[in-house]
Amino acid sequence: MSQTGDQNAVPKTDAAPLRAGVRPAAASEHAPDAQARTNLEKVHVVRARQPSSPSQSERQAARIQRLMMAGVLALLYMSALGFFYLQGLIALRTLQIAAVLIGATFLLFRLIFALKLNLKAKERSLRLAIALAAIASTLFVVYLAPVTQIIFTPFLFVIIAFLLHRLPPRTVLLLAVLTLAAYASVVALHYAQQGSSAMLMLEGAQLFVLALTLPGLALVANRVQRLNNALFRASRKIKDIEEDAQRDVMLGCFNRRYIVAALEQQKRLADDTGSTLCLAVIDLDHFKRINDEAGHLSGDEVLRTFARIAQQNVREGDVFGRYGGEEFLLVLPETSLLAALNVAERIREQVEHYAWEDKLRNRVTVSIGLTQHIPGESVLDLFSRTDTAMYMAKQGGRNQVVVEEPAADNGAS
Repeated sequence: MSQTGDQNAVPKTDAAPLRAGVRPAAASEHAPDAQARTNLEKVHVVRARQPSSPSQSERQAARIQRLMMAGVLALLYMSALGFFYLQGLIALRTLQIAAVLIGATFLLFRLIFALKLNLKAKERSLRLAIALAAIASTLFVVYLAPVTQIIFTPFLFVIIAFLLHRLPPRTVLLLAVLTLAAYASVVALHYAQQGSSAMLMLEGAQLFVLALTLPGLALVANRVQRLNNALFRASRKIKDIEEDAQRDVMLGCFNRRYIVAALEQQKRLADDTGSTLCLAVIDLDHFKRINDEAGHLSGDEVLRTFARIAQQNVREGDVFGRYGGEEFLLVLPETSLLAALNVAERIREQVEHYAWEDKLRNRVTVSIGLTQHIPGESVLDLFSRTDTAMYMAKQGGRNQVVVEEPAADNGAS
């Protein structure tokens, strides 16, 4: 066993990145006196259950990704035109014009997004503009080769489906009306140029079917948006429930069930991969005395502050949680014993030197037991060794870290 404390501090050589943010504590339930209400208000203000909203660059990346999806649909459309060409249904010139038109349109939008010109628009994803460009391009191809109206209708519905969950129903209805008017113009131009009654009847029937179905998409859009919003709200509620099931309600750190499950998972991973794994058991010294002399509200605040300090000093891959009462576990995957010791010592020092309120000053300390996992040992044995080290820290005068070094040589520092 080795001990660290004020007399034998370990140099802070652990260069692992620290977590930038932690989950603040939730409010505790106590008698509604003035000080309790003040504490509850403070806790309510700082609690941040929901993740931070995406940054501007992340949102722009998502918009570009949606544009790329539209590009994939354009490739599918060009593949259909290529099939028509191979079957002798359209001329090579029509295929070439369609490729240039669609390719130029896609590159134009890609340039707009690259220069971030879309950020100046009210609808920054430019969904409606992309849809209008796609519909205009496919209608122009229909004008050049009337036989392509066979593929115009299914791709038209795909284009409008691209907008259903974002645009208001009135906008979808307006888009449907504009599409019908443009298609009617193409039908009129075909008849004026070719004078074919058979073609007029065929395209007129197609126009009639579109006139019956497209306006109905406005009703579908309203329903889709309502379902999408309901699904989003339900998803957030489920996420909150899952989060609450993993977290200690008062402290915001992981609870006993989650920390034990994480320890078992990391133990199996360490056995499978041969990676190092360290475990720390942390216990607040004389916590019962703090509760008795300073009051339970102060005791709760000590727990919350300690949990915040600990979470600020662990790395993103580490797992910190409350095991029970004033006892906490810290699981450090892929961490050498020396690096884990530096983390534990840093937590101990910061708790000791924290600016506690007057009645708690120089009274809040922690005792920490630290061990490294021996390949093949059970979780119970690992925890038992760590817990023994923590009790040795208590017996040795408290406010120190005791390391139980593994008997087997497994590469610990």
